[in-house]
Amino acid sequence: MVPDEAHTWQFFRAGGVDQVLIRNGTDIARIGQLDQKLWVALACPASGIEIDPRTLALIDTDSDGRIRPPELIAACEWACRHLKDPDVLMQGGDTLALDAIADAEGEAVPLAEEARRILQLRGKEGADRIALADVTDRSELLAAMRFNGDGVVPPESTDDEALQTLLRRIMKTHGAARDRKGLDGVDRKRAETFFAEAKALHDWQSGEGKDGADGTAMLAAAQAVGALREKVDDFFARCRVAAYDPRAVPALNPSLEDYETLAAQPDLRTQSDGIARLPLAPIAAGRTLPLLRGVNPAWAEALRTLQRDALPLLAADADAAERQEIGEADWRALQERLASCQRWLAARPATQLGGLSATELADSLALQGPLMQLIEDDERVEPHNARIAELEKLLRFQRDLLTLVNNFVAFKDFYRREGAIFQAGRLYLDGRSCDLSVAVADAAKHAPLAGLAKACLAYCVCTRKGEKMTVVSAFTAGDTDFLFVGRNGVFYDRQGRDWDATITKVIENPTSVAQAFFSPYKKFLRMIEEQVAKRAAASDTVAQGSLGSLASTITTADKSLAAGAKPPEPVKLPGRVDVGTVAAIGVALGSISAVLVAVFSKFVDLGQWIPIAVLGLVLAISGPSMLIAWLKLRQRSLGPILDASGWAINGRMHVNVRLGGSLSQTAHLPAHASRVLRDPYAERHRMTGAVATLVAVCALLVLAWRMDWLDGRLPPALQRNPAAVSAPAPPGA
Repeated sequence: MVPDEAHTWQFFRAGGVDQVLIRNGTDIARIGQLDQKLWVALACPASGIEIDPRTLALIDTDSDGRIRPPELIAACEWACRHLKDPDVLMQGGDTLALDAIADAEGEAVPLAEEARRILQLRGKEGADRIALADVTDRSELLAAMRFNGDGVVPPESTDDEALQTLLRRIMKTHGAARDRKGLDGVDRKRAETFFAEAKALHDWQSGEGKDGADGTAMLAAAQAVGALREKVDDFFARCRVAAYDPRAVPALNPSLEDYETLAAQPDLRTQSDGIARLPLAPIAAGRTLPLLRGVNPAWAEALRTLQRDALPLLAADADAAERQEIGEADWRALQERLASCQRWLAARPATQLGGLSATELADSLALQGPLMQLIEDDERVEPHNARIAELEKLLRFQRDLLTLVNNFVAFKDFYRREGAIFQAGRLYLDGRSCDLSVAVADAAKHAPLAGLAKACLAYCVCTRKGEKMTVVSAFTAGDTDFLFVGRNGVFYDRQGRDWDATITKVIENPTSVAQAFFSPYKKFLRMIEEQVAKRAAASDTVAQGSLGSLASTITTADKSLAAGAKPPEPVKLPGRVDVGTVAAIGVALGSISAVLVAVFSKFVDLGQWIPIAVLGLVLAISGPSMLIAWLKLRQRSLGPILDASGWAINGRMHVNVRLGGSLSQTAHLPAHASRVLRDPYAERHRMTGAVATLVAVCALLVLAWRMDWLDGRLPPALQRNPAAVSAPAPPGA
């Protein structure tokens, strides 16, 4: 599809970096040939950005949560290989023409054919385009399919009642598997295990050892003997020891302590382990085993079954079933009679099908072929499911791949202000809107690296209907005087949803040189305000204390006078200043005035150098702040903000003043809005403005007089340099 000759790229300049311009599908197909040193990013997170997470998961083939160049290159090449014309990727959208799909070599089921099958299942036969929703809406798609390819056959997939019964039987004995429709069914593994056990059990039931005049009676007797074999052998062995030495009888029977231990149990039951471990009956020399009375209650039912099912085999007379005890010789004879049947029982295969009768086993085995055919038919659909997944992948790549390339290989969407995938939304706060807002997982870890961006950053916690997220927004225009922790705003995400935003952290940096110019003066005024506030607070505290002392003194004096005591000396009121203090203050003010007059005189003596002196003074105050701001603005970069969010930025993505002005916009009145200038609540300055104007005019007049600008217009008595005015003009003038 794509020739192997060298490809010609086109670049655009943005952020101080040359970035590749994706012009057509060939550029996408050849993206692997572009030197990765020219890529803007070398990695990005596979979540938290404005691209469908499912698309990112399909690109993230190693599932490590990050997208890297090899994965993006592989995705581009795969998409171009499955399209007849890679320019289709430039169109975007979530629909794709069937004629645009290319059939790759070696495919058992071509993608275009699979697309037509899906459209047919959805009732869109004859349509020439397939949409992403046609593929991703699996519930509707699976509902239209009898088999879904997962190899799990639920009872609902067949109308044969016998097969439905068999499927439920297998699910009961071997558990159920969940299919893609959410239904319980049987898969191949469970079916094969069931039929293997059923055949083994069926073969065992038909084997040797069950022969006899009454096979059912022999089987019941053998089962009764097998249930008691160990306990009966234990009973007769104990009786033999008791016959050997009568002194052993107490030890062979349970002791009183054993019964006391049983009696101490809070919830004693006849089937408890403690009772079941006791002998079947009391031990005595030469004793026979009772079967009905005087037996261990835990084994009473088993002994009754032995008496009913096994004893009739010992004698042909009808009274054998009425015997209520059995001796050791009869026990051994009974075991010899049932030896072949017991060997047959011992050979019973271990299965989970003990509850099935011989008829149910035979019926199940007869349906083995049809059931396995159902499972095979379902599994045969699986290649179609794989093609459905690839169709979804192709449709997602057609919609999202160009966007990812324009936000990974280049930052075209960001620098053209079209909304980059890392921009989480827009923050409105302090009369500004901030478009450069990035989602943050941990502000404490993000801030140290993001601070290297040299931008004014505000971290905001955003909440909405129980949801919570953190964003960092860059303020790149306006002042920063009123950005502080706790201030509230509104954040709009990319879906248009509004969130309550509260500042939790501010990284201060200059937003412009003009803002830096006024910064020293604002700081000076704030310092004066703070000092005045502190002094006022301190004076208020002293005054309150003095007034309190005065009130206490007056109260004491009143009490003394009432008691007939001598009146106290007059109290000196706070705030009364003696003459010496007044004189000292006057001297200080006079000295300060003299200094100010001297400075002003020297300043006026500069004459025509006064503007330069004023300019020098302004530069001395604002120059350092402006220089620092200029240097920081030159270093302002997008890279550290994204690096702190998990990106790997390859270039220095500068944010200059012009770009910053577009990322943070201050409030402006609409172009055609009218404005009523009368403010009923405006501050009233009375004569302040007039006095300031008069002082400024006087200063200008003095400056003009000192620089001899008014000598030609003033009478000689007021001229500063009359000689220069009256001097004759030079010859030839």
